[in-house]
Amino acid sequence: MKTTNHRHAAVDTAAGRVRPLASSSATLTSGVLSDWQERNRVRTIPHSIAELRAAGNLDNLRSVAEGSDGTDAETAYRGRYPFLDTDIFKTLEGLAYELARPGVADGTRAFFEESVALIEAAQAPDGYLNSFFQHPSTPKQPWEDLSWGHELYNLGHLIQAGVAASRQLGDDRLLAVSRAFADLAVQKFGPTGDAQVCGHPEIEMALVELYRATGDDNYLTLATLFIDRRGHGTVDLSVFPAEYFQDNVPLRQLPSATGHAVRMVYLAAGATDVALETGDDELLTEMIRLWDDMVATKLYVTGGLGSRHSDEAIGDRYELPSERSYSETCAAIGTMQWAWRLFIATADAHYLDVFETVLYNGYAAGLSADGCGFFYDNPLQRREDHEQRSGAEADGPLLRRAWFGCPCCPPNIIRWNAELHDYLAAVDESTLYIGQYSNATLREGGLDLEMRTDYPWDGTVTLEVNAADDAASTLALRVPGWCHAASITLNGVIQAATSEDGWLRLDAPLAAGDIVELGLDMPVRAHGSHPYVDATRGSLSVARGPIVYCAEQQDNEVNLDDLIVSAADVHAATTSRVQLTTDTPADSVLVTIPALNVPPTSPGETAPLYPELGTPSRTVAPQGTAATVNLVPYYLWGNRDARAMRVWLRQQ
Repeated sequence: MKTTNHRHAAVDTAAGRVRPLASSSATLTSGVLSDWQERNRVRTIPHSIAELRAAGNLDNLRSVAEGSDGTDAETAYRGRYPFLDTDIFKTLEGLAYELARPGVADGTRAFFEESVALIEAAQAPDGYLNSFFQHPSTPKQPWEDLSWGHELYNLGHLIQAGVAASRQLGDDRLLAVSRAFADLAVQKFGPTGDAQVCGHPEIEMALVELYRATGDDNYLTLATLFIDRRGHGTVDLSVFPAEYFQDNVPLRQLPSATGHAVRMVYLAAGATDVALETGDDELLTEMIRLWDDMVATKLYVTGGLGSRHSDEAIGDRYELPSERSYSETCAAIGTMQWAWRLFIATADAHYLDVFETVLYNGYAAGLSADGCGFFYDNPLQRREDHEQRSGAEADGPLLRRAWFGCPCCPPNIIRWNAELHDYLAAVDESTLYIGQYSNATLREGGLDLEMRTDYPWDGTVTLEVNAADDAASTLALRVPGWCHAASITLNGVIQAATSEDGWLRLDAPLAAGDIVELGLDMPVRAHGSHPYVDATRGSLSVARGPIVYCAEQQDNEVNLDDLIVSAADVHAATTSRVQLTTDTPADSVLVTIPALNVPPTSPGETAPLYPELGTPSRTVAPQGTAATVNLVPYYLWGNRDARAMRVWLRQQ
């Protein structure tokens, strides 16, 4: 299997204000993000391959490929859902990236080869591929249930795997399979076909990427049709209303991000892709409007999206309960996909601010420190007596688990971690924009840079110029929204750089040997919430740099519910570098804040649930005693015993 010298990124477009760097132009070398990629390679991928084999995902394809009758236990369809092929496709997308790097385990390569062979063999002569609908033991027929069948959703993930394998490895086998299926979809649902849509968006951004990879306009046309058809009552309804499918109002007129959270952000990311490639400024404007409203009223402080368990949905504006935060890990990935596309379209750094918040918090919490346990949903609070399992599983571990009956999140994590370097930087005709900070090498725009930093724990970022062309790009460095004081030096001399749209621009020409240093002030911060957010009124959260913090009971002698802190307490915080477990980072920054211990009653008494206010019979809480609260990065919570956890702390 060969790799290509120039490997295009997962999103490869020149239609925006900036252009993503090629995968081959950016390499993570060490630090947090690099460690995530290494953990993905040596722990998460082998673990997930074993789980996929045990769950029968490959066996489903094998039964179809071999023409089994499906009448015995060995050949019957394994699993409950019609989209289980996507768990293989998402894994293969990540593996394409890993196989392009040295040091991949033989088992990883063998799984890739076995999976590709089965996929090729299972594909029907007309291009159709879905092991559930093709399987002889399942009663449904292809295209029978577009609302819940996920066939085009399956195709979307197949396309993304095929494009990744072609770009990263020069291997076009999956691309050929996906094109045959996509051509069938064009024939069936294109301009002269059935005016329908898939119940689960995803196909839209995949079709646009297939257009980018092949130049075939039919794929862009079909993606555009899927965007414009939705919102007209196109989906046949059962179980949930049209809002769940974003099918109640045309997307351009949708008042607010709504419905199933993953569906919403996948749809919006695809619509942003369509707007970019078709030059549809009106559609892009509406996507920006929906984004701004979502960030202002529906996103958790961790970047999580989705406040309802019943339909995995985005709630009303300001409906953000901490204990019942759903914030599915897949929704975090979709939010970052949408943010990246909006950044590419506009070059506005504020989209990368949200991307960063999601990356280090709402997304990162979905994976255990050892890389083998997963959260499906990501709450911001856990009470000591909480029993509900992640992913609504009936039993098993109280915190992260090795796999799910609906395992969409683990393979999504595999592909996203494998692709992290694709999202470090972008370029235009004259400027290299560095949007995320990590130890890395960047080679683009006539520059060869080595980036060194202890980010996200420290705000100093050093860029050493290894080589620079005469017409090399200038630099634009993102100043995160949380940073209120930033500086930049060139060879030790403070520069009068200009700041615009969240970018600190260094216009001085660069030469080999130059050292650029960015300084981002990173104090511990206290955040309140909008007064309309009932769930967190009278509380505060703590952050430092891009990291949101939480309190876990095992680090605190005082009951977390009895701790009271103020903004002044947070500003008096101290920090230390600690390793929580053998699998967590050795130098994570922990935060300690002075607090008060204020139980609701005296010892031995029970406080009423709803005390009457202002009456003599009311139990008066005792005077608080001095205490401290120790906080850990939210993304590291749940790697020890199942105890209480809080992001939001009481102020009264």
